Amino acid sequence: MTTTASRIFVDPTTLRARFAARLSDLYGTEVPAYTTLLTVSGEVNRRVLARDGADAERLGSIERVTAERHGAIRVGSPRELAQVARIFGALGMRPTGFYDLRDAYPRPIPVISTAFRPIDRDELAANPFRVFTSMLVPEDRRFFSADLEERLRRFIDERTLFAPEVLELADRAEAGGGLESADADRFLTLATESFALSREPVDRAWYDELERVSAVAADIGGVARTHINHLTPRVLDIDDLYVSMQARGVEMIDAIQGPPGWEGPDVLLRQTSFRALAEPRVYRETDGSLVEGTMRVRFGEVEARGIALTPAGRDIYDRAMEDQARWSEYWPATERELHDRGLAFFTYRVADEPPAGLPPEAATGVDLVAGGWLVAEPIVYEDFLPRSAAGIFASNLTGTGSTDAGQGGADRDLAWLAERIGRTINVPEELYAAQSLASLRAARERLRQVARGQA
Repeated sequence: MTTTASRIFVDPTTLRARFAARLSDLYGTEVPAYTTLLTVSGEVNRRVLARDGADAERLGSIERVTAERHGAIRVGSPRELAQVARIFGALGMRPTGFYDLRDAYPRPIPVISTAFRPIDRDELAANPFRVFTSMLVPEDRRFFSADLEERLRRFIDERTLFAPEVLELADRAEAGGGLESADADRFLTLATESFALSREPVDRAWYDELERVSAVAADIGGVARTHINHLTPRVLDIDDLYVSMQARGVEMIDAIQGPPGWEGPDVLLRQTSFRALAEPRVYRETDGSLVEGTMRVRFGEVEARGIALTPAGRDIYDRAMEDQARWSEYWPATERELHDRGLAFFTYRVADEPPAGLPPEAATGVDLVAGGWLVAEPIVYEDFLPRSAAGIFASNLTGTGSTDAGQGGADRDLAWLAERIGRTINVPEELYAAQSLASLRAARERLRQVARGQA
């Protein structure tokens, strides 16, 4: 945020932090158990910090971990997703990753997804807010008949998720690198309101028809508005969190999704949640009458983040996840071994007391670390896992849904989605690799400066 003699200008980083805080306040009001989740997460993080000291902050400072959130929303069409991209673009959040949950285990879900997040290392450190955003695929015949697709498309095309004013302010903020204070406040108010749970009556027959296909389809296409489905804090010990929430009397899903807990380095992402809550909603019956009822679509997720894996590391991860009883046999027991075998992404800094002289020009990152010139530091995984996301979704769904495996699907990939929303979708592994390479080059230059006596 910058100040001049005539105005206060709010930059995207500040907008993002303020939006995340407002959304957290909103969700805490709508879902009180989320406030309990924040309280318990804070208690767990303090215990880990007291137990492990500086090692607890190996993958991020306690300030960052405490502030960290990821949200999840769902939309119905490329038009709606493109509008979401404009709003998050104003907050310095770029579409990153492509996730297809239509073949997910244990239950197929008729959506494809991307995540909006900062991609710059400093921006992530300042505020790592991210939103996992799913889009319905009504063209997929495994889930939707031609007739249901047509009616679903019509319903989605006729609704308005975001007011023109919030989109116009978002475009101005993205183009101008922020907004003046009054406009910033107006933008944040409208954007937050856009993700509040709607109190408009829900057409029960229409909602039930979609729910027979998928509860997620009903949550997207059976209501007039989108909303935050969960807002996720980060915790340093998810096993402690899981037990602590149960001790508070909060019903959790059956398992922690993602890698199992073990004594070696944490990799990628572990997630769990409390079960979806029965929230009051008003239904419109076929005779036009309004009836009080409930809906279970929102839950309280929490996550523990580990080290980002290279493609070679992901290959091992995929095999190990199919053989979790022997998990430790697949993995090296230390971060250093992950680094030396090229299984995870690391940044580099010059050692406090590097050897005299310059290393060989052809020395690799592994050579430079082994020789004592550089120190390798793990890159935290900032993205998502389709299997874990599907597991969380499935654990909170009220019905089994239905699919027709004999029907053809609809081809969807990162390039297709990028074209529809008019934006480049970043590939997570490419971002991590670029970050690692940039830090290695900077560390090499620093070594040359040290050798020339310019430290």
